[in-house]
Amino acid sequence: MVHELDKNRIPEHIAIIMDGNGRWATERGKERSYGHQAGVDTVRHITSECTRLGVKYLTLYTFSTENWNRPADEISALMGLVLSSLEDEIFMKNNVRFQVIGDIGRLPAVVQEKLQQTINNTAGNTAMTMVVALSYSSRWEITEATKRIAQEVKNGSMMLEDIDEAMISKYLTTASMPDPELLIRTGGELRISNYLLWQIAYSELYFCETYWPDFREEHLHAAIADYQMRQRRFGKTEEQVESERQQ
Repeated sequence: MVHELDKNRIPEHIAIIMDGNGRWATERGKERSYGHQAGVDTVRHITSECTRLGVKYLTLYTFSTENWNRPADEISALMGLVLSSLEDEIFMKNNVRFQVIGDIGRLPAVVQEKLQQTINNTAGNTAMTMVVALSYSSRWEITEATKRIAQEVKNGSMMLEDIDEAMISKYLTTASMPDPELLIRTGGELRISNYLLWQIAYSELYFCETYWPDFREEHLHAAIADYQMRQRRFGKTEEQVESERQQ
């Protein structure tokens, strides 16, 4: 299928909800942490393939603010996986810059230090930026942005009239990157789960039954091929979009 993709219409930014790790492990009679470990292997495959295809931003929903409600042993295992995955040479091998979004202050100090070290070590990489959403939720993000904007207005450094969609976007954790053109969710669930709610206003959504540990290059190609078959209208009519395309 990769040969059928239009190389000129590869999404610049792909966001993924990596779902199904726990169910994948349970169906195999394993601990849920086994599924999360298998999911790390999938991250390596998909990161390499996105870089090869020319994707510029890959944002991965790794751990939500709601996930803090999970059993302590699972959270501990997940934090350990975060640390081990950051040791991976995939960033330097694929010329990938690493970034993180979320309420990082809630993470263990050793994880925070490793995240910052990886950010610093990969800052000069230019092929693609991998963004990990860690201790993240969109409602948390929008709430924090609102607080910061309100403080600016209170201080007199911003007028109420200055607040518009562009201004709000500047105060989000994703201010340095474009909105995703394509959002993929694996694992068969049909919901967004508090992920990039502002940013995906006009994203194309793609849901698949495949659990994240089984998601491979061919599944990514299928998602992109489906995206390329859609017409992105942004509120315009089909005729308007076609007319603009031909100009």
